[in-house]
Amino acid sequence: MSESSAEAAVAAVASASEAAAGWRRATGLAGAAIGVIAAGAAAGVAIERMTVGRGMRQKARLALDSAGPYGSLRGTPGKAYADDGTELYYEVDDVDPESAPALSPRRRRLFGRKAPAPVTVVFSHGYCLSQDSWHFQRAALRGVVRTVHWDQRSHGRSARGVAQTQEGRHVDIEQLGRDLKAVVDAAAPEGPLVLVGHSMGGMTVMALADQYPELIRERVVATALVGTSSGRLGEVNFGLPVAGVNAVRRVLPGVLKALGQRAELVEKGRRATADLFAGIIKRYSFSSRDVDPAIARFAERMIEGTPIDVVAEFYPAFADHDKTEALALFTDMPVLVLAGVGDLVTPSEHSEAIADLLPEAELVLVPDAGHLVMLEHPEVVTDRLADLLTRAGAVPAGATVSGYGSTSSTARRG
Repeated sequence: MSESSAEAAVAAVASASEAAAGWRRATGLAGAAIGVIAAGAAAGVAIERMTVGRGMRQKARLALDSAGPYGSLRGTPGKAYADDGTELYYEVDDVDPESAPALSPRRRRLFGRKAPAPVTVVFSHGYCLSQDSWHFQRAALRGVVRTVHWDQRSHGRSARGVAQTQEGRHVDIEQLGRDLKAVVDAAAPEGPLVLVGHSMGGMTVMALADQYPELIRERVVATALVGTSSGRLGEVNFGLPVAGVNAVRRVLPGVLKALGQRAELVEKGRRATADLFAGIIKRYSFSSRDVDPAIARFAERMIEGTPIDVVAEFYPAFADHDKTEALALFTDMPVLVLAGVGDLVTPSEHSEAIADLLPEAELVLVPDAGHLVMLEHPEVVTDRLADLLTRAGAVPAGATVSGYGSTSSTARRG
């Protein structure tokens, strides 16, 4: 590294430390803890950012926001209501009855020429994301099989959780399972179901099974669990050294609570340190070095769109999450368990543990992939999901999908 490069890296870390100091003055212990995290993260992301001015980066973000097609797919809107009255937004993409004879050659290879069986595929997204995180899979399945995409409470286009805003309660995973049941009742009250969940969405699927086992036995014909966990999330180290992760575990719940109570101030801080947080988001979302900048910006926009008080409301749920016993309900159906090997949020070992309890499940580990594997290597996820739908009888024929980014040959089956 040149002397000027080293100076730039030091300056970037110093800038992060100055921003952290401002937060420290504003939020006490919360600011101090965030300062430690931010300064450490800055050291990791400064090198790739130090040669580009802030103004240029801002212009690049605006250009990517205007040019990127990601998250632009829309379906027939609908609303479901949770047991506490929270309004949950969903969209339905119905089967196109005219699509079968007019399928493109690639879709003929993937799904065959016949119309799919009347199955509804319900997609549940992860923490700080939205239904748009399934953009590539939605595009591949659009018009070929009926799909439902919904936004978890307080995320995307769904309303803020009533129990959270009016009663001050944190969210728990059980509540998310009940929310999913409300969406299923409204959007797919009859017929077979395929449940697909990423990260928190996979936990939501498990919570649904735990509370409504009869629904799983009677209607669910296949399940896909992507980058998720059935429990023991308190042991995840997020790629930090032992001392760092122990400090984070001690203070982070209090930090988030304090920040959630100062949401307006913190949102200003997030905007002021957008470059820093973009680097943090990239590190914990993706593993490959050459991820499409438009994809990285798309993920950044979704995560930026989650208010800090919502982040605070949801975080405690993960430490308490344990749905290992509920996995038994998925033993008699086709199951896909897929994860990125470089996932720092829900490490692939958690997916391997799920697969150990579901010996008939297909386990796919994707090298050079992080937590947002469905965006980073969409062709792998779409390919294996298409195969799952074939095994479940939702589509008549399955084959390898191509044209969604890097090649699916990188996947390793367990």
